[in-house]
Amino acid sequence: MLDVNNFEFMKIGLASPEKIRSWSHGEVKKPETINYRTLKPEKEGLFCEKIFGPTRDWECHCGKYKRVRYKGVVCDRCGVEVTRAKVRRERMGHIELAAPVSHIWYFKGIPSRMGLVLDMSPRALEEVIYFASYVVTDPGDTPLEKKQLLSEKEYRSYREKYGYAFEAGMGAEAIKKLLQEIDLDKEAEQLKEELRTAQGQRRNRAIKRLEVVEAFRQSGNRPEWMILDVLPVIPPELRPMVQLDGGRFATSDLNDLYRRVINRNNRLKRLLDLGAPDIIVQNEKRMLQEAVDALIDNGRRGRPVTGPGNRPLKSLSHMLKGKQGRFRQNLLGKRVDYSGRSVIVVGPELKMYQCGLPKEMALELFKPFVMKELVSQGLAHNIKSAKRKVERVSPEVWDVLEDVIREHPVLLNRAPTLHRLGIQAFEPVLVEGRAIKLHPLVCTAYNADFDGDQMAVHVPLSAEAQAEARILMLAAHNILNPKDGKPVVTPTQDMVLGSYYLTIEKEGGKGEGRIFADPNEAIAAYERGIVGLHSRIALPAASLNKTSFTAAQQDALLITTVGKLIFNEIFPADFPYINTGSKENLLKGTPDRYFIFEKGADLPARIRDLNVADSQAVVKGYLGSIIADCFRRYGTTETAVILDRIKKLGFHYSTKAGITISVADITVPKEKEEILAEAEKNVQVVQNQYRRGLITEDERYGRVISIWGRAKDDLTDVLMRSLDRFNPIYMMANSGARGNVSQITQLAGMRGLMANPSGRIIELPIKSNFREGLTVLEYFISTHGARKGLADTALRTADSGYLTRRLVDVAQDVIVREEDCGTDKGFEVDEIRDGREVIEDLFDRINGRVAFQNVHHPETGEIIVHRNELLDEDKARAIVEAGIRKVVIRTVLTCRTKHGVCVRCYGRNLATGKMVEIGEAVGIIAAQSIGEPGTQLTMRTFHTGGVAGDDITQGLPRVQELFEARNPRGQAVITEIDGTVADIRDGKDKREIEIAGEKETKVYAVPYGSRIRVTVGQTVEAGDELIEGSVDPKDMLRVKGLKGVQNYLLREVQRVYRLQGVDINDKHVEVMIRQMLRKVRIVDSGDTDLLPGTYVDLRDYEEANRQAFASGLEPAIARPALLGITKASLETDSFLSAASFQETTRVLTDAAIKGKVDRLLGLKENVIIGKLVPAGTGMARYRGLTLEEEALPEPAVEDEENPGWEEGVEAETVTE
Repeated sequence: MLDVNNFEFMKIGLASPEKIRSWSHGEVKKPETINYRTLKPEKEGLFCEKIFGPTRDWECHCGKYKRVRYKGVVCDRCGVEVTRAKVRRERMGHIELAAPVSHIWYFKGIPSRMGLVLDMSPRALEEVIYFASYVVTDPGDTPLEKKQLLSEKEYRSYREKYGYAFEAGMGAEAIKKLLQEIDLDKEAEQLKEELRTAQGQRRNRAIKRLEVVEAFRQSGNRPEWMILDVLPVIPPELRPMVQLDGGRFATSDLNDLYRRVINRNNRLKRLLDLGAPDIIVQNEKRMLQEAVDALIDNGRRGRPVTGPGNRPLKSLSHMLKGKQGRFRQNLLGKRVDYSGRSVIVVGPELKMYQCGLPKEMALELFKPFVMKELVSQGLAHNIKSAKRKVERVSPEVWDVLEDVIREHPVLLNRAPTLHRLGIQAFEPVLVEGRAIKLHPLVCTAYNADFDGDQMAVHVPLSAEAQAEARILMLAAHNILNPKDGKPVVTPTQDMVLGSYYLTIEKEGGKGEGRIFADPNEAIAAYERGIVGLHSRIALPAASLNKTSFTAAQQDALLITTVGKLIFNEIFPADFPYINTGSKENLLKGTPDRYFIFEKGADLPARIRDLNVADSQAVVKGYLGSIIADCFRRYGTTETAVILDRIKKLGFHYSTKAGITISVADITVPKEKEEILAEAEKNVQVVQNQYRRGLITEDERYGRVISIWGRAKDDLTDVLMRSLDRFNPIYMMANSGARGNVSQITQLAGMRGLMANPSGRIIELPIKSNFREGLTVLEYFISTHGARKGLADTALRTADSGYLTRRLVDVAQDVIVREEDCGTDKGFEVDEIRDGREVIEDLFDRINGRVAFQNVHHPETGEIIVHRNELLDEDKARAIVEAGIRKVVIRTVLTCRTKHGVCVRCYGRNLATGKMVEIGEAVGIIAAQSIGEPGTQLTMRTFHTGGVAGDDITQGLPRVQELFEARNPRGQAVITEIDGTVADIRDGKDKREIEIAGEKETKVYAVPYGSRIRVTVGQTVEAGDELIEGSVDPKDMLRVKGLKGVQNYLLREVQRVYRLQGVDINDKHVEVMIRQMLRKVRIVDSGDTDLLPGTYVDLRDYEEANRQAFASGLEPAIARPALLGITKASLETDSFLSAASFQETTRVLTDAAIKGKVDRLLGLKENVIIGKLVPAGTGMARYRGLTLEEEALPEPAVEDEENPGWEEGVEAETVTE
């Protein structure tokens, strides 16, 4: 067998008859399968042991040789070799066909490869192959032409006229003869000559033919190999036949298909031996051809062959295709052992890096480890007795299990795994019961909740796998989200509520204005009930031992609350004291207004001066900022510890606060009646205007909708003002723990306007709220929206999953491959705006990127950032504060690395906050980052208030439209020249916009009803939109070139995501755009080998031209091409990757003819053949490492402040 890790590439081609015979271990002559009495395979049948190997290990068919000692002996009675039974999975057989048969892939595929080689139409080919017409193979000296079709009647009359002066035949034999006679070199010369002169259709046909002819020339395949003389028979274990309980047999469809072929082949042999009449032989040959077609690709031509119950049989092609095919079901998605699954429950007592594993599950998963340990501890004499002990669950097994799982991480996965945080590593802790316990903070990453979700556990077996799990995948190490670099482990729900409750201030609370000596005294006073948790008190700042206070602050009194003291105890001494939930407090330290600097001041008066509303409590978003800041200051380990403390504190105080929801908390504001009456009055005014004919139906509808919208907003404002700050519902919504303002409005205000099933808003609003209850009609109207929501969600999930799959496929081979590609191009970025609104500011766009050139301060001229230097937060902020609007950065769009990107062009790895490392699979990360939020995008196309045909697509459909480079709905007309708008006039059925440039004037026709964006006299640049709508990216590429289309796609994708409140970093979108633009289309091949009309990799095109220049030849001319992600995936150099994506048969047909070589550069190809992926630790540069052992330090005793799990991670030193 091949050693999987030691071959460089994989080649595919056509198999010659000799090759097929060399694979085979014998000819299958009979259609029999298994003898129904003995249940043993029939000799020379489809399951014959002589051909395919024994059905039992080390045992021949007749039973003369049994046992391993006869290994390799061929039995003299039955002819079966004594060997392992698993050879029946790899040994092939063959069938010698009595007449040649055409391979359906090559004659029926689109385009028909056989037809292109022979220059015959597919229809003519079909007539010949299926014995409807004769084809002239050699006209001799008759006036007939070669490849001319003759009907039965014509053939007979020509035979009478010319006798045997010409040759004509039918069926695959005739085609084979024609194929053998083709001189590929001569054919290629003629086609190249034709290309120089021909135009239009003829030229296109010549290009297509040349492509196929060149493919045969260069690959060493012979055209006649498209016709089969010998049919390979796949190994029997891959088309099994098994006995069911009732004595009946279940068999693979392939066996039925093979049986038909063998039956017809044997009948044909017999007819030929008997010298039967031509017409009977021809009919039999046609039936053989159809049987082989059905075996290879059933249903491709004519009606499919059906089995019992009219079910089409699954042919060889179906075995490869689709989700259930060989590629996606068995090669890319295998089932693994050492895994289990169970329901999850919350484990608030766990540390960040722990999970609870049920005892019985752990015992089963770690069984081999436990057995080994039992033997080595002398608790069992041998493996067998150890196994018995484990299966009977003896008491000593549990102690051993504890030892085994210590320091042995397991992987937890929740489906659907939308991004890499869907699989993380934890150290298991044994728990009673049968449910897996999950740490509450990792729920966000998994998108898990505890309403019955299940999760799968996997055990990494080898030492290397364990090390990778511990160092790269440990939950405590995955704090940042790869899509935007923000923390993904932000506390949620109860934890947020607890922190919020701790940090609220209350005016005139119990014990307000007291002064304490230090925090301990204050907390003790609170515990004795002398002072409230939210009351404002003062204490010397120095007593807090904070190094983050300024010198002046250290001498002053700090005004704070006991709750804030408790909250701040969890942070290190140099972390700012959080006294208010403001950005300023976090970045610049506690504001001075909370300190009393002068001695003997009037404390109660100072406290009264501080407005309670100024001190914001800690809300969910602010907790996120705190964690991000901790990560920047202290790194992973310390942050994980702080997170666990926040979790503990939050749960504790949300429980202590006893916050619950009651009906009494929902108070309907008194002003509701007035607001509704006012709205009713305004609507009446509008209705009257409409009746008098002052406004149109559309205007009336629009105004009514906006009146009710305003009424709801007014009611919301009144409601939020009227709620008490300690109202539980208000606290939940305000802290970000659960719910939002709109839900509170529905509970206590009004539900507002609803849409009908078609998505149009019904102008009668629901005036009731849930507290008062809905009328029957209101309830009915509400159900439309609810139903649409559910249907939408289901569709969105499927669409979003398919988008992710296409994104992964197109970018799977983008890996960081080198340090610096030395590109000479940068990319200028500025903020992205949508009208007046800034969608993404400059800071977000340059943070974590590498500067392409020095950036100078506009006033002082000093260098803020040097060329090729990373722009971190501070430098990016400095640039923005200096008032610089545009920065030129390095980007993957201009990276010159072949088959990947370089470190400098990519910049910072968002998941670690450091520069990206060589080997990082940035393509997959980009695909996951764009695909994962896909389910949050809306499906709707917004109906803009009644403007005819002007629906702008948004949400998920818009993202798909952009990545597939489709012509958008509501397409905008763009100008192709720079100039000014000379005139806008009304034409016959369209309006005309005239643009006057320097050299030429162009007139653009735009439909009536579209919104024009330009005015007469306005200056426009090429690529500017003349009317509202979306630009076709292909037009953009033509008019504005690569830079223009890159910028457009990036802005548009970001617009969709940011408007839905999803932050994705630019670099992920850039990776995708790079993949869409990596090919060029050859216009003129010059003297190179490139074929006109084909898509070629930019680097290959440049290489071909460099060689042409070096030899003084004519270079090729090409245009940049923009491919949609599906097309780009199928155009990849790797046929394995393309075949496992879509259109499997077409990809394989094409690859076989071209004799394609797969260099195994991407991830999918390597997974398919079972190699380690060439990314991360699987890269060649990391594979040659050896470990030097060093004594590990003893882990310290674990306690709250010092969890021992950071020990020993850095202990081994690695040498090349």
